[in-house]
Amino acid sequence: CFVFCTTAHAHEMTPAYPQLKSSYIDGVSSAKMKLFNRREEVQYYQIEVFTFDFKPVPFASTDKIIKIGFNKYKTFDVYIKSNDIDKVVYICTQSKLFKETNQISLITSRVCSKIKDK
Repeated sequence: CFVFCTTAHAHEMTPAYPQLKSSYIDGVSSAKMKLFNRREEVQYYQIEVFTFDFKPVPFASTDKIIKIGFNKYKTFDVYIKSNDIDKVVYICTQSKLFKETNQISLITSRVCSKIKDK
């Protein structure tokens, strides 16, 4: 009988409970987020915004897919229309894996921050 132990590292995103604040654009609120990549085999992360029951909510950002190196940080802003603010509960990032790579790991990770006071 063999026992194999392995560890899986996910990426990190802060703040855990972001606040939506008025942006410089009328009718739009924003949150500033920070992503840290702990996964050597992953370089790309997709930004996602969801309701309480994980239905997608439209949003804007400078990038929908973020490229970030291993053990590196990257900050990004998420912009949400004022009429969608009441629906938004989670801002998430999900690791993106590519078929062309010879990765041993096929584990994707999703990390979510919950909007403060939701």
